[in-house]
Amino acid sequence: MATEHFAVLVIGAGASGIGAAIRLRQAGITDFAVLEKAAEPGGTWRDNSYPGCACDVPSALYSYSFAPNPEWTRAFAKQPEIRAYLRATAERHGVTPHLRFGAEVTRAQWNDRRKLWELRTTRGEFTARIVIAGTGPWHEPKIPDLPGLAEFPGEVFHSSRWNHDYDLTGKRVAVVGTGASAVQFVPEIQPAVGRLHLFQRTAQWVLPKPDHYVPRAERWLLRRFPAAQRALRAAEYAGMEALGVGFRHPWILRQVQRIGLAHLRLTVRDPDLRRALTPDYTLGCKRLLMSNTYYRSLTKSNVDVHTTAVREIRGSRVVGADGRESEVDAIIFGTGFHILDMPVASKVFDAAGRSLDDHWQGSPQAYLGTTVTGFPNAFLLLGPSLGTGHSSAFMILEAQLAYTIDAVRQILARGWAAVEVRPEVQRAFNDEVQRALPRTVYNSGGCSSYYLDANGRNSFSWPWSTGRMRARISAFDPADYTVHAHAELERTAS
Repeated sequence: MATEHFAVLVIGAGASGIGAAIRLRQAGITDFAVLEKAAEPGGTWRDNSYPGCACDVPSALYSYSFAPNPEWTRAFAKQPEIRAYLRATAERHGVTPHLRFGAEVTRAQWNDRRKLWELRTTRGEFTARIVIAGTGPWHEPKIPDLPGLAEFPGEVFHSSRWNHDYDLTGKRVAVVGTGASAVQFVPEIQPAVGRLHLFQRTAQWVLPKPDHYVPRAERWLLRRFPAAQRALRAAEYAGMEALGVGFRHPWILRQVQRIGLAHLRLTVRDPDLRRALTPDYTLGCKRLLMSNTYYRSLTKSNVDVHTTAVREIRGSRVVGADGRESEVDAIIFGTGFHILDMPVASKVFDAAGRSLDDHWQGSPQAYLGTTVTGFPNAFLLLGPSLGTGHSSAFMILEAQLAYTIDAVRQILARGWAAVEVRPEVQRAFNDEVQRALPRTVYNSGGCSSYYLDANGRNSFSWPWSTGRMRARISAFDPADYTVHAHAELERTAS
């Protein structure tokens, strides 16, 4: 099979990859392809189809600014609508023909002699001058390595790989983990199961969710008057940014968490259960969760809340760290994803054959969360040190896309062979981030979260406002990079 060559290759056809493809076309760049391992686009919104799956950011913000959607039927859109939105947006902006499905990248390596990226995929080999990785952090499920799990005789699956063919009706079900996914699916399955055993290692702050059905008249208004939609988006952005001030000044969030305590007190009457569900850290230290039904579902007579981690699986029994055993028919993991140990990092290699994992040694670092020393002409979307606890991933993504597409345009227009961020520039940025983080709730809130990497370092969070992010990550500055110009570029990889 002949090797295909493109000026730009995008890895992943989720929100990041589709956004990159649209912005490339809008910049007049059409010599690109998007490599997607699955048979359709959607990314995390394709993979996560569990009952109750929805975004926890207002719908008007959870969309591209250049592709507003007046048809959201809820203030916080559910998974099927978000998935349909991504697919429709790709079609409307003409990027669907650029998608290559069934093309999982197994290895991508920079060839320094040829100044090309060489990629092996399940659909053949590709080369490109530039690679944009849009694989995202909510991609590969994290399942704990529990003793005895392989011998469990019942059904086992992760929330992001939901088995819709398995009927939970009347079953004894163990739910391991109480993060964002569990908070959404537990209320959905609780009425159907015979017994639900929830294993909670750490209590979560759960705020009321201001969700509601969006009436047809309101949708008509947003469709008919685009300015109204822009005003709604601006108002929701302002509200989320106001909350974001608290993440940088934790004393504010300690006032906000009174809402969470009131929500818990009004919903859970049993003092013992309420005590078990009361967090002992500051709101915002872990991901902010919202639900109007989660607490209520835990008060039902068929639910047992175990305030312990799981130690092992013994036959058909789940054994908690406290030694108590629960016999179950099914185990559902709501244990999150490989966020900072992202799988793509083991598949992307520099010219010497060292992977991103080898470079990072458990602590991901990038300049502006986007480029990495040693990996020329490569851009990461939703990379390290860009996460926020209050805003939309689309806000981060669009800031990065402005920067990345500006870089791509300059590389192609000026005929540069390669650009590589200078190590001292990357180091200075990451030092600046790490100096600012101790003042934020992410680091000072008194919890252990997925924001912390394998070395205990916060490699996830952006310690400032999203306004500062957009200002900082907007225009590509070649002065921050070593530019290799006027090299002889090979057009094909034959």
